[in-house]
Amino acid sequence: MEKRVVDSTKVIFAMKCMLAAYLLTAGLLLLLALLLYRFGLSEKVVSIGIILIYIVVTFLAGFLAGKRAGEKKFLWGLAMGCVYFLILTAISMIVNRGMEEVSSSLITVFLLCGGSGMLGGMLS
Repeated sequence: MEKRVVDSTKVIFAMKCMLAAYLLTAGLLLLLALLLYRFGLSEKVVSIGIILIYIVVTFLAGFLAGKRAGEKKFLWGLAMGCVYFLILTAISMIVNRGMEEVSSSLITVFLLCGGSGMLGGMLS
């Protein structure tokens, strides 16, 4: 039986993609906070902005991972979206000290992150 070994350079590149995704997320969230402060945006607009940031960032991470992978691009994109979601959920649970506030939109955010990451991988 032949074992498949994931190339370590692909895993390292995936980790770099995640780092870039979270740096981009931090930058975009800071920009959104600045817009909130400057223009007094409503809560609905801020919520839409956060969702758009999730979609754009996971799409770009999936696009980069798919570009590098060469084959099974959609799976690499899906993996980027899922890993992004898992890290995001873990950070939210640590900050909120529990699952109460996180669980209300958990499935929606998972589908958005996974779907946009997979779409990015497919379009690469």
